[in-house]
Amino acid sequence: MSDQPGIVVTGASGRMGQMLIRTVTENSAVRLVGAVERKGHDWIGQDVGTAMGGAELGVAVTDDPLPVFAQAQAILDFTAPEATLEFAALAAQARAVHVIGTTGMTDEQIASLEPASRHAVIVRAGNMSLGVNLLVQLTRKVAAALDEDFDIEVIESHHSRKVDAPSGTALMLGQAAADGRGVRLDAVADRGRDGITGARKRGDIGFTAIRGGDIVGEHDVLFAAPGERIVLRHVATDRSIFARGALKAALWGLGRKPGQYDMLDVLGLN
Repeated sequence: MSDQPGIVVTGASGRMGQMLIRTVTENSAVRLVGAVERKGHDWIGQDVGTAMGGAELGVAVTDDPLPVFAQAQAILDFTAPEATLEFAALAAQARAVHVIGTTGMTDEQIASLEPASRHAVIVRAGNMSLGVNLLVQLTRKVAAALDEDFDIEVIESHHSRKVDAPSGTALMLGQAAADGRGVRLDAVADRGRDGITGARKRGDIGFTAIRGGDIVGEHDVLFAAPGERIVLRHVATDRSIFARGALKAALWGLGRKPGQYDMLDVLGLN
């Protein structure tokens, strides 16, 4: 048996799925042992490498995650909330590290991960990049330093095919701003403006979502007061930063005690 940890990628045909597969196969420290897709997908039964338009990788795409999870030490999962909850239960059975980059999860769905985290390591983050997680820390510190004379707006831009808004990263940044101010985000979040909305409420944390073209991901945190503005910004130009972060999280989680972690833990920023 190989000493290299075995990695399974779910949602193999998606943009992030393919990027994760490339990142895993290019890293000599790990090996790809499974590629999972939904039932009925055209890729089922095909070698994942040829399905992606390249050389064979010796891994067939499957719609049955349990056997491949049983061979794996870590699961990289950037899919949909309902699928992620199913994968969490199976990863827990396999005692495999479950790295979750899925966004759009409700508070109830996130809470539903708790039983699985009693048996396996779960690393969940709205964004896996080092830069964004540094931005989260900066946002918390700036929000703590400024009073409510500064309005806070989180502005995010993504490609036209993204299905959830605000992005998981935007919500991370909004939560960081709320933590810095010592308030609950759900009590101050302003996530929709249309028509005659009236003046902005003092202390609110606003969210603006832009969708268009092939934008990988851009996030600004705007602190605006009369006479001055502060803007914290992160721009992603290549999805590989998220894939590299996810693989880093998977390797970090090996041998850790079961529980829920995030990228700030992985990066030693907590």
